[in-house]
Amino acid sequence: MLTQWILGFILLIIKLGAALLALLLGAAYLVLVERKLLARMQIRIGPNRAGPFGLLQPIADLIKMMTKEDVMPRGADRLIFRYAPAVAAATAMLIFAVVPFGDSLTLRGNRIPLVITDLNVGLLAVLGLSSLGVYGVALGGWASHSKYSLLGAIRGVSQMISYELSLGLSLVPVVMQAGSFSLVDIVSAQTSTPFIFIQPVSFAIFFVSAMAEIKRIPFDLPEAENELIAGYHTEYSGLRFGLFFLGEYVTLVTLGALTAVFFLGGWHGPFFPGIIWLLIKIAAVAFGMIWVRGTLPRFRSDQLMDMGWKFLTPLALVNIVVTGAVLLMLKN
Repeated sequence: MLTQWILGFILLIIKLGAALLALLLGAAYLVLVERKLLARMQIRIGPNRAGPFGLLQPIADLIKMMTKEDVMPRGADRLIFRYAPAVAAATAMLIFAVVPFGDSLTLRGNRIPLVITDLNVGLLAVLGLSSLGVYGVALGGWASHSKYSLLGAIRGVSQMISYELSLGLSLVPVVMQAGSFSLVDIVSAQTSTPFIFIQPVSFAIFFVSAMAEIKRIPFDLPEAENELIAGYHTEYSGLRFGLFFLGEYVTLVTLGALTAVFFLGGWHGPFFPGIIWLLIKIAAVAFGMIWVRGTLPRFRSDQLMDMGWKFLTPLALVNIVVTGAVLLMLKN
């Protein structure tokens, strides 16, 4: 019994290390991919100096962040200022603990689930952890002792709370279809048909709300450089500045994985192993978000809030009612 517990613990540590390494590398190189794609969309070259084709650019950026001076404003709350960026990055990483990477792997007759932990309330854990990301933005802006940072934090908190509501409501029909809060069960329910074909309205609401959650163009009001310099992270430099952006790109990868799990069938697909299909779907979602960033202009703050409260949230509620009615009709 003790031996099984030790082996299970070692396996958990291995899965945690592999997931963390893949997540950090994916986030680092997603920055390079985004810069390259945006450059092509805008008829530019993009980064190409560090290594062949610019492939060492993420390493150069890391070295630059590590060697920059770590400046703290006079009057800032020293403790909160130091740890707020870690909150933003850590909450995004923790969400990945419930994301299934593929079907079970059989090793010497033992089935090893390709998920760090399969919670029976995995979806609730995702929503709970994503709500904690608000604190990184709020505390970082408030602790900086700067009016620009504070204004960016207020915008960020109001935006994240508003769109978190529509994001959560968009997933209710998914739970109704799958009959479970477990992410593994939700993927299993899409063996024959991905939920994007059954719930296209939920997918659209989730995708838009997810972009607003990570504060990307056209939803980047908390970081509007022409109004707030850089928003809630204006006063940050060095590694702490990098942690805010690491959190943003880790969240982008995580939301791509969640979109694949909730709407695109997760690891299901022909010809290739499941984990390859999951990576392809994550890349497709990330490309879509980058494409939107390179295409659309920024909303005004009132337009942003109106779309969340007056359009997406009511539409999500109507979709829940319609889904329930259809499921009852099919059951009877």
